[in-house]
Amino acid sequence: MPSPAVPEISEEVLHESIEARTESLQSLRELGPPDLVHLLKQNLRAPTRQIGVYHHVTGVDASSSASLAAYINTLTYNNKDHGQPSPNKIVEGLGGEKRPATDELWLETYLCSVLRAYSYADDGSGDTIRKIMGVRRFNPVMNTETEHRFLSAAEHLFFRGWQLGSDSVVQVPNNVSNHLTSGLLKYFHTTGRFASAINLFEKLRSQNVEVSSLLAKVLIMGNEEVQGVRVLYQALKDTPMDYVMLDTQADFLMKKALSAPNAQQKEERLKMAQGCADRSTIAAPSEFGTWARLAQVYVTMEDWENALTILNSCPMFTYQDKDAPLMPEPKDVYLPTLPETRLEEIDSEPESRYNEQVDPSLLNLRAAAYRGTFKQAYSILTEMTAKIGWDQLLKIRSNVFVMEDEYRTERQDTSSLAPPQRNASLDGLRGTPEPPVNGDEENEKENTKESDKESDKDDDDKSSIEGDEKDEKEDDDEEKSKSGDADSTAPTLTDGKDVPNSVEKPEHTIDPGKVKADAIKSDADNSATTEEHLSRLNNKRLCERWLDSLFMVLYEDLRVYTIWRTQMAQYRAQSMQYKKSAEEWEILGCLAERLQHHDEAAEAYRACLAQRFSPKALSGILRVYEKTKNTREIVASLIRLVTWQYRWYSEFSPDLLYTIRTLIEDEGAVKVRSIIQATSLPQNVLDLTHHYAALCHSFRSTGTDG
Repeated sequence: MPSPAVPEISEEVLHESIEARTESLQSLRELGPPDLVHLLKQNLRAPTRQIGVYHHVTGVDASSSASLAAYINTLTYNNKDHGQPSPNKIVEGLGGEKRPATDELWLETYLCSVLRAYSYADDGSGDTIRKIMGVRRFNPVMNTETEHRFLSAAEHLFFRGWQLGSDSVVQVPNNVSNHLTSGLLKYFHTTGRFASAINLFEKLRSQNVEVSSLLAKVLIMGNEEVQGVRVLYQALKDTPMDYVMLDTQADFLMKKALSAPNAQQKEERLKMAQGCADRSTIAAPSEFGTWARLAQVYVTMEDWENALTILNSCPMFTYQDKDAPLMPEPKDVYLPTLPETRLEEIDSEPESRYNEQVDPSLLNLRAAAYRGTFKQAYSILTEMTAKIGWDQLLKIRSNVFVMEDEYRTERQDTSSLAPPQRNASLDGLRGTPEPPVNGDEENEKENTKESDKESDKDDDDKSSIEGDEKDEKEDDDEEKSKSGDADSTAPTLTDGKDVPNSVEKPEHTIDPGKVKADAIKSDADNSATTEEHLSRLNNKRLCERWLDSLFMVLYEDLRVYTIWRTQMAQYRAQSMQYKKSAEEWEILGCLAERLQHHDEAAEAYRACLAQRFSPKALSGILRVYEKTKNTREIVASLIRLVTWQYRWYSEFSPDLLYTIRTLIEDEGAVKVRSIIQATSLPQNVLDLTHHYAALCHSFRSTGTDG
């Protein structure tokens, strides 16, 4: 297999990229950005003329200075300029300096390089590839020998893994929730090397019982469910309040409930899952994952009011994106293409993308930008909407939370009477910082100060507001205009038949600041009489600002979706073609998938691909084919996605490798290779996918020969 082409970014000033990298080291939070490779080229005809070029790379063996030098040598032998032999000679790699490093430091460097390779790998959609220009991505673990080195390093440094930080949905990294354990689980999930995983975690469990949760996870992944349950059972005897083990147990029980043979067994399993998830929220009340799991269990139980109440209790965190390189403006950028990756439908993609018109209403859908805790919470909300409908969701919302018009009515009825010092509506959220619904930042600051004085909760709960402030701050003015009238509804979007119902705009919940201000203002009046008048509010809660905002974002998604489906139905009724640009179809496909309308998403993605190649649309279609077990279409999609990835210097995508591995497990390697070879595409393109299949053979995956 040829290596991916080498992109080159030229410097205006020699070594400015290295200096920029050095300056950014102090601001790195976690694993750091992809490795920087800097080369100094000297013109053969003018020796005094030197050019500084660089690119980024992941997956290169960083276990010693010799392994890094070997990579630099491959660039020396591949020295070409715009496809022709270069008049420049590489005279220096990186800074040309040797720095002393201990064996322990090299081990850390190597392990982090493997974790970065998995963390910065693309999922097939191209989103990660487009974030950073000119990154070569290699597979850091190609065979069982390199796997042994990787797992040995992971075992040696395992209990220092929490120092690397964790995913954005984890508030506090620990021994079993950090970037190291996430990378290990991703590796085992991708390659199916569960025997190696069990061996590793068995050894580590003897040092710390917490590792039992990881052992149980890989046992369940490897279809050793009975043994996995035994491990959890024994470990929870010793540490009954380990929230990761409780969450693992709840997740397992919930999935088993979905495959239960009858309603009674499903109910029993869900009750057990609810008990485990509820206990995990007590064990880790500041972690988002425990509350999200409990909300998911209630959704599966179809207990909608509790699901919404628990979702409202989730602590939200500001999303921290992966470390990215901050480089000065380049003098020149050269992005070559290898002949092995040439495919007409893919080659024409970049030019056509930038000439497309996109409706501004599609570009302004805020849910598309959600990440971390907000993305997961929104997914739970859309799952509820898909199951019970928007109208029913609004009714449940009004049953659970105090609505603005309801509060106004009660306030008028009790205007001459004093509210009690404490009531259930206030007690439920007492101490939680609650800025106003409509984005009034001035009142928000005062309310946060007031809540700080009353707070009985952990300081971590403050992040529930801070995380949302970052995501919503830019759209506060827009939200104010949308939420000015609490009783307003969206206009009817259709008059015809066989089209979606119109979407009713959600009523706003009350401003928590108003509730507290009114309660404090009338503190000295008759509390007993007021409590009787406020009886309708006493069993309700105040909706967190971030959740209230999610409802508004969901309303916008549904409104745009409904307009699209209505117009499609009208055009079809009149036998007319409904026209959108490829970019618009791609956005509509993402919108439908976000709202969990998978058939409509596939329809939009196909319409996009009919106009031009799109890795995001093809990845969406691939997910549909995987559900329907359409082997030939899966292979056809994989070939194109692998080629596109290789075109942009990535020879490794864990998600694509996983898809090929599971396909081989189901169909057998011989059949899969035959289908690949029977495709009417150039042989050099087919060889790229054969390379992924060969990796499965190297790891002795189920279904491979030998």
